[in-house]
Amino acid sequence: MAREKLEPAAAAQAIAELGGWTLAANGLSMTRSFVFKNFSEAFAFMTRVALAAEKLDHHPDWSNVYKTVDVKLNTHDAGGLTELDLKLAKRMNAYFGS
Repeated sequence: MAREKLEPAAAAQAIAELGGWTLAANGLSMTRSFVFKNFSEAFAFMTRVALAAEKLDHHPDWSNVYKTVDVKLNTHDAGGLTELDLKLAKRMNAYFGS
């Protein structure tokens, strides 16, 4: 299923409203670092996000080092950001408590 790429201005506005996320310089992805108290909390967060990502059929590019989870979102088949990225970012923010 093809997904509609967001216009640059719409993507920038939506990301600004999310809080905590940064639009990449090329406008094709968004990033955020989540920092937890310890590894267990970071891993629990990743587990919750993984389940949500499976349900959305949309998976983040991410890495984990101890208590930090770095995330990059974009929709590869659209060549940039879509509503799906924003939806997953909102869930991540909610799970993080921000």
